[in-house]
Amino acid sequence: MAKEVRLPQLGQTMEEGTIIECMVKIGDQVKKGDIIFEIETDKATLEMESPADGFVKKILIEVDQTLPVGEPLLILGKKDEEISQDLINSLKQKPQIESGSETAAVVPEPKPAELQGPKKTAEKVFASPRAKRLAKELSVELSSVTGTGSGGKITEEDVKIAVEQSASLAGSIDKLKLGMSFRINKLQQLTAQRMRNSKLEIPCFYLSVKIDVTKLVQKRADMNEKQGMKISYNDFLIKAFSSGIEKFPLMAGQLTGDVITLADTINIGLAVEAPNGLVVPVIKDVQTKDLNHIASETQKLIEKAKQGKLSLADLEGACITISSLGAYGIDSFIPIVIPGQCSIVGIGQIIDDCVPNNNDVEIRKMMNMNLSVDHKVVNGAYASQFLDFVKKLLSNPG
Repeated sequence: MAKEVRLPQLGQTMEEGTIIECMVKIGDQVKKGDIIFEIETDKATLEMESPADGFVKKILIEVDQTLPVGEPLLILGKKDEEISQDLINSLKQKPQIESGSETAAVVPEPKPAELQGPKKTAEKVFASPRAKRLAKELSVELSSVTGTGSGGKITEEDVKIAVEQSASLAGSIDKLKLGMSFRINKLQQLTAQRMRNSKLEIPCFYLSVKIDVTKLVQKRADMNEKQGMKISYNDFLIKAFSSGIEKFPLMAGQLTGDVITLADTINIGLAVEAPNGLVVPVIKDVQTKDLNHIASETQKLIEKAKQGKLSLADLEGACITISSLGAYGIDSFIPIVIPGQCSIVGIGQIIDDCVPNNNDVEIRKMMNMNLSVDHKVVNGAYASQFLDFVKKLLSNPG
């Protein structure tokens, strides 16, 4: 008996996904747990496993299609089983499955009169996921690229060579020129939509402080000299904001209707530049971790982000995000709150500044911090107390 495989909900907020690569073809035998698709969601690119054993009888989608959760993707069946076109049409007309339901549902066996011979499918271009993503970003037609991988599969390097041999530069940020036009990728589209929604739906106010981090700079240097593990300034920030949220839990709140719900645990997002755009991996349960533990986890997440290997679990659940542009020489900036969170903090670079001290002037290490806050959840006085508490922790790290 044939089984339909539908697009599952691969994350709590997932509503649709883009098919990046189909790992199987008509006639292939798959087992439960085999990777059959690579799916790009609003947060990550993930591998989709087959929910059942069987032979691939029909593939109902095309690569690069964006589909809603519950859309039928392919049909599995017995080796000699035939699937009619009428049956395929009926599957596509069925209502989408709800989140949490099975992704493989039993399909009634067709009547003998419905059976039809197999139809030839259009020849597909086989390319690696990285090659497809790069080709999409650079507006390169994969059909024009010669593959050098196994079985003639197009690799990322093949696409790069094709770009070098042509005048197409679209999407390559370091090669952009005035007057060019190019299509943004899926992540950029979703980021743009979320930021627009943030501005429309989250009435923010903004708080700014300048922090004396002279003692923090010295403490970090001392700790890194004594131990092998490197602790970053972000690790100190993550720990300080965790302590701040413990004391001021409303900063981890979300308003739904007329009810404010506070987060169960303190999860803090850290904005990281990744190959396909900005991502925000999340350090979980920060209130239970010391600096070394935070530093270790943060470094692992940053490496996964740079390699494009973050999972949905790595990206979900933050109640506040830290975004630092100090490494780029930025003194101060106001970040945009991410939908689903109450606030976000923008961190500037640490600079030497002249600070009055009685009748003298001292050179101190100073850092600007800007906090954007959802006014639906928190008022200015409460957020100011929270920010002042964090400021004192960073000024006197102990």
